[in-house]
Amino acid sequence: MSRKTVVSPFRKSSYSGGGSANECVEVAHTADGGRAVRDSKDPARGTAYFGAAAWREFVSGLEGRPLPQ
Repeated sequence: MSRKTVVSPFRKSSYSGGGSANECVEVAHTADGGRAVRDSKDPARGTAYFGAAAWREFVSGLEGRPLPQ
């Protein structure tokens, strides 16, 4: 399987905005332990793929905590 193989259903990210802004992204697991991310309003527009290390770094940045060494 390639790193772009999605192995779980897409789900709405807990980091998506709420209310009437309708700013939603969907996230799914990939075969390499990374994530696939797409716009929930226009999934046919394209999907961004992140490897496991890049995803951990991204989430750590959102949470404002250092990465484990």
